[in-house]
Amino acid sequence: MNVKSLLAAAVLCLPSLALGASYEIDPVHSSANFNIKHLMVATVRGEFTKVSGTVTLDEKAPKKSVVEATIDAASIDTHEAKRDNHLKSPDFFDVAKFPTLTFKSTDVKKLGKGKYEVKGDLTMHGVTKPVVLAVDAPDTEVKDPGGNIRRGATATTKLDRKDFGLKWNQALEAGGVMVGDDVDVTLHLELVKKDGKLAETK
Repeated sequence: MNVKSLLAAAVLCLPSLALGASYEIDPVHSSANFNIKHLMVATVRGEFTKVSGTVTLDEKAPKKSVVEATIDAASIDTHEAKRDNHLKSPDFFDVAKFPTLTFKSTDVKKLGKGKYEVKGDLTMHGVTKPVVLAVDAPDTEVKDPGGNIRRGATATTKLDRKDFGLKWNQALEAGGVMVGDDVDVTLHLELVKKDGKLAETK
């Protein structure tokens, strides 16, 4: 076998180094929303308004995809200042001690066109637990007036706040408690492509 053939064989034996498309989460157009029961009869809605991170999406080999996100705990907003201050206190998020929530993916599975299951580790209030995100990420890309290439994604999951040490509550005279345990979470993400190139149409 000549040198040229040996080099060709060596290249074929190397693991694939092809990277998927890389995006940054646009913090101005992204948020982490949540719903939780109040007094067992109503639902309080809120959001974290400061979300940042990166997404590398490999459509051909989804398992190579990587999602990392950081949420500023102090950006919590339930449209009620007194309640927000309580949520930032040691009774709940204790933002002075735990200023961020982070998510790092451990596995990405494509379920269908624009549909993904993303498993990862969520660290909140100093506690790390595995979570599963159901992600809707259409492959449509658009160019904004500034020339940036963008696409959107929505991710949902359900958490038990007690799993992360958020245990504060208050019993009601009629029975039950003031704050529910189950939290419905929805991430609304706008992604900016790093290379600034539209995906090729098929």
